[in-house]
Amino acid sequence: MARIRVLVVDDHRVFAESLAAALAAEPDVDVAAAGTGPAAMRCLDRGVAEGRRFDVLLVDADLGVPVAAVPPPREGEPAADGISLVAGVRKAQPAVRAVVLAEKDDARRAALALQAGASGWVAKDSSLQRLLAVVRGVLRDETHLPPALLTGVLRELTAARRHRTESERLVESLTPREREVLRCMVAGLGRKAVAERLFLSPHTVRTHMQNVLGKLGVHSTLAAVALARRAGVGPAPLTAPVLAGDVVERGGQPA
Repeated sequence: MARIRVLVVDDHRVFAESLAAALAAEPDVDVAAAGTGPAAMRCLDRGVAEGRRFDVLLVDADLGVPVAAVPPPREGEPAADGISLVAGVRKAQPAVRAVVLAEKDDARRAALALQAGASGWVAKDSSLQRLLAVVRGVLRDETHLPPALLTGVLRELTAARRHRTESERLVESLTPREREVLRCMVAGLGRKAVAERLFLSPHTVRTHMQNVLGKLGVHSTLAAVALARRAGVGPAPLTAPVLAGDVVERGGQPA
């Protein structure tokens, strides 16, 4: 019998251990539990190293801090909440299916979970049999949502797609240099650091940043970064060299 390896991630120890014990009673389920995002990543990595990969991640939506209170994690940063953990796991180990466990139904957060790569959203007061059906279903590439959430989630996903399309259009209006500056902003670099990275003067970087804000129709770096993330713009790799053929500028003028 093929066994399903499940990792329960919840910072409420009694709940996590009780759920793990209940799942372990199933003849085809192996289960482990972790209390934090970093601990979960260590478990997943250890499973890969031992040749015993986990199949399904069951993660508390409220792990750590609520998703609305924090920005998406930057490259290499630990996940700060359950939904961000899902995104990190799906990026690191795409074969792992993720199911989010929630205290209450919330269409907006369920949509965020699906966008992060989750395959299911299950209320914590659901029956064990319902949860097992979802676990087995996501391994068949099914997506599971409570029927009462379907309309709201579809509405949220449609709105998010519309916002993403508009954000992509605005980003496309930037010049190649402005896009590189925007990627540096997404990476959290300040004006001086951007100038050093791109071999530009701080004055030139300030001009580029002002142009970026103006073209994106925002008034702050934080808003520009949020829009960039919606458009799928990732951070500039901090150790990457400047691309060959880039114009090197000093003192605000081409060298």
